[in-house]
Amino acid sequence: MEKKRSPLKANPLRNPGQSLDEQRLDLAYDELLTPSAMALMLLLLAAIEWWRYFVPSPPRPILFSLFAVGGLGYAIYKVRRAWPKLRALRQASHGEKIVGQFLESLRERGYRVFHDVAGEGFNLDHVLVGPAGVFTIETKTLSKPARGEAKVFFDGERLLINGLEPDRDPLVQAKAQARWLGDLLADSTGRRFRIWPVVLFPGWYVDEPHGLKRELWVLNPKALPAFLDHEAKVLEPEDVQLASFHLSRFIRGCDEKNR
Repeated sequence: MEKKRSPLKANPLRNPGQSLDEQRLDLAYDELLTPSAMALMLLLLAAIEWWRYFVPSPPRPILFSLFAVGGLGYAIYKVRRAWPKLRALRQASHGEKIVGQFLESLRERGYRVFHDVAGEGFNLDHVLVGPAGVFTIETKTLSKPARGEAKVFFDGERLLINGLEPDRDPLVQAKAQARWLGDLLADSTGRRFRIWPVVLFPGWYVDEPHGLKRELWVLNPKALPAFLDHEAKVLEPEDVQLASFHLSRFIRGCDEKNR
């Protein structure tokens, strides 16, 4: 298997409330999960002893050893399957945090920034609302080859990652998310906003032909501010406030439903 490396050069900065979240997880593990697992184990041992009390039988170490070996094998199988997924989720999480923290700097340019907007069975990694319009941002934190180039090529329609088409086309995903947000804001505000989809590849070089006419942007995150600066101003401050207010209300409504 070809060795891969993370595209991220540094870990993300800490997020607001992260220490409290870590304390909450530690507390749940130490005070809930561990005692519950211990109690279940003791209940199982008690149940076995009561079974032997009512149905006298000699010890069966071989039988229980077979069960133990089977359980150990199953645990090893599950861990080996889950470990790559956990590593991929950790890398994706760090990528979204780094991009999100980078996007926060755009507030100085008049942009409102929203993170992890929950849709119907999916989520928008980030949303920007500002002078150049409304942008949905999909972050793709893909592992890079251990050696050689790490290049994303986009010609306006086709996306290649180191010369290969991705298994799941992020362009289709990004366009669908932009349509969803456009419909959401239209239903909420009574006004149709132009939503511009963006796909960001942290740590990758993105190659595009000059003068490319595109329906979306495929960029390294560092290139995003320059692209925004070159766009015409299409939203006035009151328009930014309108879209931001209704998007904020939607996000808070979703949070209330999930409590």
